[in-house]
Amino acid sequence: MKGIIGAVITAVVIGFLMLGGCACSETIPAGYAGIVYNLNGGIEDQVLDQGWKIVPPTKRIITYTIGLEQSFMTEDNKGDSKDDESFEIPTKEGASLDVDVAYSYSFDRDRLPEIFKRFKGQDGKSILQSFIKPKMQAWIKEITPEFTMMQIVATQRGVVNNTITDKLKTRFDEYGIVIDNIALADVRPDEDTARSITERIQAQEQLEKEKVVAEKDKVEAQKDKEIAAINAEKAKIEAQGKADAKTIAAEAEAKANKLISESITPELNEYNKIKGWKGDVPKVQGAGSVIVDTRELTE
Repeated sequence: MKGIIGAVITAVVIGFLMLGGCACSETIPAGYAGIVYNLNGGIEDQVLDQGWKIVPPTKRIITYTIGLEQSFMTEDNKGDSKDDESFEIPTKEGASLDVDVAYSYSFDRDRLPEIFKRFKGQDGKSILQSFIKPKMQAWIKEITPEFTMMQIVATQRGVVNNTITDKLKTRFDEYGIVIDNIALADVRPDEDTARSITERIQAQEQLEKEKVVAEKDKVEAQKDKEIAAINAEKAKIEAQGKADAKTIAAEAEAKANKLISESITPELNEYNKIKGWKGDVPKVQGAGSVIVDTRELTE
């Protein structure tokens, strides 16, 4: 009986200990890190990584995202808030454009104690709302006047986004906040401005088409010129070839004639005469004529 009572008491104690342990524990989510604040001694320098942690009643953990986390400031409720967080930005011409902004942010893990002190113990979500979003809006408004309305809306949106990202990275880094890939996700000009932009875009597109056509015509003309030059050169080469062939033939014929002429000697002429004689003796009339039979001479 005593054994049973002892077991029951032990189980109850263990149960209370487990309940107490659960009540004094916290879980740091994946991608987050935590700072321990001791109510008796202030902040502890140790940074806690993700996982289940036992925390005494006199301490609490303040968490910050150390992995990139998406944030949106939009007109509708698709952002971090159900409220309208879109805002107006100025342009180089002095016009205003309503924009939605998307970006990624995180906190430098090695600087979490510093961040905790700078922002007076606020956690990461609180800093997002109280500092990051207001500064994001204010600093973007300082940068956009460097660009025209057309550049922001249509022609150089990528350049605008890269410029904003590069400059704000430096500014937020001072506070231990890592910013990545800021983008004007949606730009909404008023109706008149939108119409003007559309007309200018269409005019620019037409100009580009005309430039393409002109360049194509230029290329075709150059191509025709090159073909004509090639054909002319080809005809010249063919004509030169024919002339050279005639010259070579004439020189060969002249050389042959010269060789033939040089090969004809008096003896050869006499031989040809004799070889061509058929035995006929011309008759010579008149007194004192002598008939000579040359056959006897050739025997």
